Parts: sequence; C-alpha cells; structure tokens
Amino acid sequence: MTTTNQTSPRAAQRRGLHARWRGVYLRWRGLRMLAAVTLVGAALAGCTGEQFQKGYILPPGALEQIPIGASQDQVLIVMGTPSTVATLDGEVFYYISQRSERMVAFMNQKVIDQRVIAVYFDKNRRVRRLANYGLQDGKIFDFISRTTATSGQEMSYLAPLFKLLSFN
Repeated sequence: MTTTNQTSPRAAQRRGLHARWRGVYLRWRGLRMLAAVTLVGAALAGCTGEQFQKGYILPPGALEQIPIGASQDQVLIVMGTPSTVATLDGEVFYYISQRSERMVAFMNQKVIDQRVIAVYFDKNRRVRRLANYGLQDGKIFDFISRTTATSGQEMSYLAPLFKLLSFN
C-alpha cells in the first residue's frame, strides 16, 4: 500500500494562517526594535550639554567702533543700553555678561566666562577709557590693557558685580 503525502485542506489552511501570523509577528518585532532604538536615541540626545549666555552679548567689532573721545550717544548707538550705570569721577557704563555650560541636562551649570565691559566718560561725556574685565586665575583682569585692577573705588564696585554673577 502506498501512501501519498496529501494534506487536508484544513491543514493547508492552518499552515497558511501560521505563515501569515508569523509575517505579522516579524513586522511588529521590527517596529518594536525601531521604536526602542528611537527612544534610546531621544533619551541620549536630551542629555547632551548646553551653553547659556546671560546678560549683554557683545557684537563683533563693537569695541573697535568706540575710539577714545567718542561721545556718549555714539557709545549708546554702538553698544546699546548698559546693564548698569555708575558715577565714579565721571560716568561709567557697565555691560555685564556671563557664559555657562551644563554638560548633562540634569547637572548644575558651570560658569565658563564672566565679563564686565566698562566705558569710562569724562565730565564732557566723552569716552576717557575702555575696559573689558573678566576673571583670570580668580582675579579681576582687564583684557584690553592686560592689567589687574587695583584696590580703590573702581575695584570696590567691580568685586560685588562678579560675586553677584557667580552662582556657585
């Protein structure tokens, strides 16, 4: 007696359903894998570092446009409104800024740079001196004249500004 390998129509139908469900399963598995990779990528992208600029942003070449002897109005046109104004032996415009960064999204910010640009005027409201103060080795330093500020009226005004900007 010979047997033929004939399958019943019902068995063929089951095999077809199984193949179809297997294809659907593989598609869903691929979509789940894609969703997981996208989710991990988005989570890692949210943890990248950020940089923050607070206060005055110095336009490129702005200090070069202000020669000694320029009028106070010319300074206002080029630099804009100062962060604060003081009257020390004439008027002084202070433009204050701070740059900080955060390496990971949930960490504290770390101060990278603090600057105070000071424009000193004489009694006739003409520019007498420009100074670009920042911190170098923990001391207030003028990046234009390349000198450290000495104690006196000016130093007593700048030190609290830098302490105010430091959030550490």
